[in-house]
Amino acid sequence: MVDSTTFTVDTNNLTMRIQQAEMYLKEYENEVKRAQGGTPIFRSREDALSRIKILNEFAPNDPRVMDLFQRARKCLENAAGNFIDITEDMIAYLKNEEEFVKEFSQKSEMAWNELVNQYKDSMLEKLYPAPDYNEIYLDDIKDKHVIIDDVKYPYNQFTGVTGEYIHVGKRSTGMYFVKIDTRKWLGPYEAVKRYRRQVDSTMAEVTNWTILGVISDLTLEMPVGGESQPGPAIMAWVIEPMALYVPGHVLGLYSDEKETSGYFVGEDEVAARKDSWYTVKSVPDDVTPERLVEIFQQAIKEKNYDLYLDCVDPEMKKSDFAKENLRYHWDLHQERFHGEYVYAKVDPEKTEIVVVKGYDDTNDLNSYFMTKEQQEKIASHYGDKVEYAYVTTVAYDIHGKQLGSPNKRTLQRTNNGRWYVREYDVRF
Repeated sequence: MVDSTTFTVDTNNLTMRIQQAEMYLKEYENEVKRAQGGTPIFRSREDALSRIKILNEFAPNDPRVMDLFQRARKCLENAAGNFIDITEDMIAYLKNEEEFVKEFSQKSEMAWNELVNQYKDSMLEKLYPAPDYNEIYLDDIKDKHVIIDDVKYPYNQFTGVTGEYIHVGKRSTGMYFVKIDTRKWLGPYEAVKRYRRQVDSTMAEVTNWTILGVISDLTLEMPVGGESQPGPAIMAWVIEPMALYVPGHVLGLYSDEKETSGYFVGEDEVAARKDSWYTVKSVPDDVTPERLVEIFQQAIKEKNYDLYLDCVDPEMKKSDFAKENLRYHWDLHQERFHGEYVYAKVDPEKTEIVVVKGYDDTNDLNSYFMTKEQQEKIASHYGDKVEYAYVTTVAYDIHGKQLGSPNKRTLQRTNNGRWYVREYDVRF
């Protein structure tokens, strides 16, 4: 920002100062234009406006200054960004999810309390200090149940000689090793991840766990991880997990009868309950590029993972890595539609469709000069026809303010078939 001591104005240099101010104003106008409704940091803003302010105070009636002032006012208005009215249907997914999370949280809390009550007679009387292995035999406490709060995973995870564990406790008070290399951990752990993906995007990545487990062994290991430094090995009681609890959110349980080795409380109800939310349940074969992007957005907002996958190009989901990548970006989309924006508007006027491979039968000049038979003969030698559609979206937050600049997403279709999303990782 400049002031009158560095940007001096008098009758002799007025024209020069007006030209200088206009130079900065043009750059400010170009920055606002490039933002396309977004509100980034405009580097030329202060330089342009402070100069025009000084000029307007010195020569407010000069037509050139008046013109600069009006342009600056318009530029400021445009720099404030674009706005829309956020309607109830745009944020219905947030309200549905809020009610859903509250219900599942209550069910998990009740199930946890019942579980604790079920094993209260076999609970270890006192967690700390941990029973001294010099004074008590394994058979005396084996199969005792324990509840451990604030289990830090993956922070305190370590791999030892006898397995993979999370260490809890301290050397001064005794330690426990929670065993995590079996399905008794992995089943409930994956169930909690499914809950976050299918039900509750408000739940952050869990790092502190409450665990119900059973003492199964005694082992000598050197726990390393988190703040621990390599030191002497220590004897600790091994705990086999039975349930993972995230208070206020979800309870994950082990089950040897389920293919997934675990489930979260209420998991069998999720699909049927969510089905009533869905505003779109399938993709029409004749879907337009713009409509497909809208359906893709709804699938994400309404947590319809099957529909999300159906929107994506089949070639993009063949390998195990590709499937994992799709899940990773599903999580990112969930976070953005819960922490950044709530709605993305498709701009059909900016859609571009181009033929990237094969014969272009949409070319007007080809159609004008050649017969249909001639074009079909030529097309037969070109192989498959592949088209890309570039669809532009603009994202808005809960207050209706545009976030960032418009983004383009690439779609693809082959031989005039159905359109699919190719770039599923692009933010809205």
